[in-house]
Amino acid sequence: MTLAAHPAAQAAAAEAHGFLSPSGVEIAFLLVGLVTLGAAVVTVTTRQLVHAALWLVVALGGLAVEYLLLTAEFIAWVQVLIYVGSVVVLLLFGLMLTKAPIGRSPDADSGNRPVALGVALAAAVALVWVVVDAFRTTWIDLDGAVQGSTEVTGATLFKHWVLPFEALSVLLLAALVGAIVLSRKKEQER
Repeated sequence: MTLAAHPAAQAAAAEAHGFLSPSGVEIAFLLVGLVTLGAAVVTVTTRQLVHAALWLVVALGGLAVEYLLLTAEFIAWVQVLIYVGSVVVLLLFGLMLTKAPIGRSPDADSGNRPVALGVALAAAVALVWVVVDAFRTTWIDLDGAVQGSTEVTGATLFKHWVLPFEALSVLLLAALVGAIVLSRKKEQER
């Protein structure tokens, strides 16, 4: 008899692939996550503002890849278009228009790294605690619509999150106008 003929054998084979034997997607998720974490650490520890912005592109791009691995294609492309495409370009334009220093910036280091590290670790522990506590008894409905699909995400976005989404777009527009105004004042002072 073959393995397909026995439902008990199929169940045993399915249980054999568990937490200790990850699939290729899980390994890729872990590796991309480590690269993203490394890029995020370099983003906040570098003393060069332009390098920090470029490492931020790597970190945000890594998050987009993570969303793709979770089969949330819509969220991945929103991540690329809005964060990698718009926010980082806006940040780089702000750096260029305000003539921020390109090389090492002594103003970027206040000497409070141990305090900042302590606050960051406390915030990370609190965030993990809250997320684990909030989703401890949550189960995913495998028979329903895919949660990362465009249909479900669009319905949720336009039903519950329209106002924050629009407020974010106004905030980004205000930041761009502010950068232009700051650059114009400095040109007129010459």
